[in-house]
This record gives sequence, C-alpha cells and structure tokens, in this order.
Amino acid sequence: MTAGQHSSTKATSRGASAIRRVGLFAGWGRYPILVAKTLRQQGCEVYCLGVLNHADAQLAEICSDFRWLGLARFGSACRYMKHHGVEYATMAGKVFKHLLFQPFFILRQMPDLKTSRKFVHHFFTRRKDCQDDTLLAAAVEIFESEGIHLRPATDFAPELLVKEGLLTRRAPTPAQQRDIQFGWRVAKEIGRWDIGQSVAVKTQTVLAVEAVEGTDRCITRAGELCRSGGFTIIKVAKPQQDMRFDVPTIGVQTLEVMVAAGAQVLAVEAGRTIILDEQEVVAYANRHRLSVLAVGGGGAASARPES
Repeated sequence: MTAGQHSSTKATSRGASAIRRVGLFAGWGRYPILVAKTLRQQGCEVYCLGVLNHADAQLAEICSDFRWLGLARFGSACRYMKHHGVEYATMAGKVFKHLLFQPFFILRQMPDLKTSRKFVHHFFTRRKDCQDDTLLAAAVEIFESEGIHLRPATDFAPELLVKEGLLTRRAPTPAQQRDIQFGWRVAKEIGRWDIGQSVAVKTQTVLAVEAVEGTDRCITRAGELCRSGGFTIIKVAKPQQDMRFDVPTIGVQTLEVMVAAGAQVLAVEAGRTIILDEQEVVAYANRHRLSVLAVGGGGAASARPES
C-alpha cells in the first residue's frame, strides 16, 4: 500500500463535515485564503502554517492561529499541529519548485532533523528522485507517522472544482476543438511522467510543455514562439492525481498571462481543476473574447455556450 492510499483510508474514517479543527499548510496564491475562509464559515478552527516567501500574510487575520514556516521544517510543522490538537490537515497553494535548484538551497533552508532524515536520499545522496509525487509522498509519510492525516482541500471546499461545460460566451472553433483533443492526450502523458500539467497547442502542434517553471511561464514561452497568437492552453490533472496536493488551478492571473501571450482558448479538466473567483474569471474572459471550458474525460469539447 502506498503512502497516499494509507492516508486516504485513514482520512475517510471521518467525513470532512465532522472535522472541527483543521491544519492548513499554505503556499502561494489565493487558494489558501479561499480554503481558510470556507473552513471558518463552516465553524472550523484553522491552524495555519504559511510557507515563508509564499503564503499571504492575510491568512493571519482569517485563521485561528498562524505561523510562518520554512520549507524544510517538517519536524516543526508536526509539533505545531500536535500542540494544537490537529489530527486532520490540508495543503493549498503553490510552492515554487525551482527553488530546489538554487545554489545552497538546503543550507539556506536549514532543515530540521526530521526533514534531514526523511529527505537525505533525495537531496544529499541523490539515490531518490525529486519529482513532485515522490517528494509529496515522503511528506505524507512524515505527517502520518505523527498521526496527522492529510485531506484534499476540495473535501472542505468542493464548490471550487469547476463543473463541465463552456464557461464563456465565446466557444472554441472546430480547429481549436481538435487542438483540445490533441493537447489533452499530450498533457495526460506528461502528467503520467510527473513532468507538468499544461501544454500549449496550435494546429495540433505542441508549442510548449509545462515543467518546473509552471503554467504561466509555459504560456508566455508559447506566445514568444507563436507570434500570430490564437493558440490553445490545455491544463489537466495527472492520470495518477492525488487530490490532496498539486491540483490544477486557474484564476484571473492565468487569463491575464494568456492575453499578454496571445492565447485564445483555455481548456481544463472538469471536476479535477480548481477555479478561483469563478465569476471574475468568466467576466474577464468575456471582456477579452477568450474561450474557457471545462472538459470531461478524453478531452471532447462542447461548443455550446452556457445559457
């Protein structure tokens, strides 16, 4: 049994609605803020650890308690959660993986003993890889060993998962629908290899593939390579996606980057993609004549706008 399967089995012993004290590991972006607000509205106490140089300080005003935490302080994280009686926690927000490849990253982070022991073969001996799934599974094992069970943030805020259908007035053209179907297969395959979630496509040609740099920079690079614009972005969950972390997420910022780069269509996976501030996303997309749609399995796109 994998670490992910173990955690899911234990976590399902209590429904999300029955949990009244929740730990939140907050990375970059608005997602952690929306999750924290939702939890408070549900009457939960929220004990938040914000990743240094990532999390928004506004979380301190929302959560029951807030502390900053370095990336390599898993021992401190466990002690904090246990001190507050937290048995269930969730992760929300982005952590910038490119930091792992900066000079003297490990020395700058000053890892505690628990972190050093768990990740010694990832960062020191290099016997294990540093792919997202590998590192996150190791993190899960640390928390599980301390009786802290990770739940998907969408268990607490399921309304953030986008529903299938066309969100905007403008629908993709038949050629763009073919690009979606083509790009879907490519995106699923790079996800299978834990490389990234997004691809940029035009006339069934891959312009750019997301890796460590993230979706925004992938889109920007596609725009630099396709000066004529009009290309399509496809963003999907991995085939082996663990919904507890690194769930595909879009928001207004995604569309702003698309407009600047010349992209015209954004297709995401329905039910497995988080959309932040959906009304603002739709309004922005309509103003800029973008097509935004959530697609079901296989990447088959519907061209019918919402009524």
